[in-house]
Amino acid sequence: MPTLRDYAELVRAPAGLSVPGDVVAGAAAAGALGPRTPALASASVLLYWAGMAANDWADRELDAEERPERPIPSGRIGSGHALTVAVGLTAAGVTVARLAGGRRALAAALPLAAAVWAYDVKAKNTAAGPAVMAACRGLDVLLGATGGRVARAVPAALLVAAHTYTVTALSRREVSGADHRLPVATLVGTAAVTAAAVNPRRQTGWRALVPAALAGWYAARYGAAQLKAAADPSAPVVRAAVGAGITSLPALQGALAAGAGAPAPGALVAAAAPLARRLTRKVAAT
Repeated sequence: MPTLRDYAELVRAPAGLSVPGDVVAGAAAAGALGPRTPALASASVLLYWAGMAANDWADRELDAEERPERPIPSGRIGSGHALTVAVGLTAAGVTVARLAGGRRALAAALPLAAAVWAYDVKAKNTAAGPAVMAACRGLDVLLGATGGRVARAVPAALLVAAHTYTVTALSRREVSGADHRLPVATLVGTAAVTAAAVNPRRQTGWRALVPAALAGWYAARYGAAQLKAAADPSAPVVRAAVGAGITSLPALQGALAAGAGAPAPGALVAAAAPLARRLTRKVAAT
């Protein structure tokens, strides 16, 4: 019988801490932070975990060669059972979104779920893979915005999507290693995302310091890992950069929320970053 740790590995449980901040950033930008935000964040986590389980189900044959220690190829979780977990989590995520946010939230959750499955089953190993995964994260931000003015959350969604593109592009080389030009290119993207996240026209006084500090934290953590990968683009170093990109995302999300006028929720979101790093030492995030 699968253990709780087996399930945690299947869904990359610690990486789920990088997800609620999408919803918080979107809600803050749209002026929709409120009682339903935690429930929408929960729906987002469920859909993320569904995607991780679907990823391992779709990759079961490849993982048998490249990552035999994962739950499915190691025999700890059957492939059919993993598929059931993925479908069940998807249904649960969409249902929670509908209950929490009504039809507007459902209108965002359904294409988000579809994009997650499209990435895992079809797009992941194609040239469109990073763009599809970026779209997943962008839609996740917009899910949080469904209770307010969604258009105002589009810039935040684009920045989270851009970050996700860089992480996904790196992840495609975390087994084989990369050419040094790839982490250099993603580092340039990270610098652009950081600069856009710190917009001095949004806040003044001490409030402007919070998004700047959080964005700097994000850039330092993820940027340092990409610099190491540029110097040594071997598989373990690239994989570490991918992990840094996942676990540093809450700092970016926090900066976006703080920049939209929610410094306290933004700081709370960013606090998930060190916790995620600690947990990924026990259960891999990639």
